[in-house]
Amino acid sequence: MRTGTNRARALPIPAPAARRRFRQRLLTWYRRHGRDLPWRKTDDPYHILVSEIMLQQTQVDRVLPKYAEWLDKFPSMEALASAPEHEVTETWRPLGYNIRPRRLQSIARESVEKYGGQLPSDEATLLSFKGIGQYTAGAIRSFAFRERAAILDTNVARVLFRVYVGKGDPKAHAMKRHLWTLSETLVPARHTFDFNQALMDLGAMICVARGPKCLVCPMRQECAWLKHSS
Repeated sequence: MRTGTNRARALPIPAPAARRRFRQRLLTWYRRHGRDLPWRKTDDPYHILVSEIMLQQTQVDRVLPKYAEWLDKFPSMEALASAPEHEVTETWRPLGYNIRPRRLQSIARESVEKYGGQLPSDEATLLSFKGIGQYTAGAIRSFAFRERAAILDTNVARVLFRVYVGKGDPKAHAMKRHLWTLSETLVPARHTFDFNQALMDLGAMICVARGPKCLVCPMRQECAWLKHSS
């Protein structure tokens, strides 16, 4: 009897032609429909970090005004690192999950102390910061440094699960590992920034958790979940 891990490993990885088709359709859709968000207009690693920490478990429309306010008050790692903790926490409100601003300030202080106020670009060093996990490290590398790096947040995982798997438990550990493998396989060497942003937008705007807009989805012709549910 095969284990869950073996079953996940046995799940197919798209062939090169299918990967190219997925990328082309996704990027074409994104260029027409992608969201206009302020953190997509910068490659400042600190700004990217702030946006990613704010977006954890928080809707974009709630983050937008707070992102601008935060950067106005704490425009750099150095400014955040030296700010009084109560001021940092107060500025964060009402986003909630108040461990996040403390973690963000901790990252800023470590960055100032060890790296001259700059975030490093290599994955291992990014992961050494408390509060930066695999997704956030990939986002920083992809969005700030334009490196070929995979991401897997809730929206991306839902897209990849539906398009390439279609059935099973998307939250199982073995399945998450498989979805990471899919993300790493699909991310292109070029246009990585746009590709990863497009994946998130597709999950946030079209391939939503409830009532997905399958009729206008660029992946509807090859979506395994749609085939299984029809």
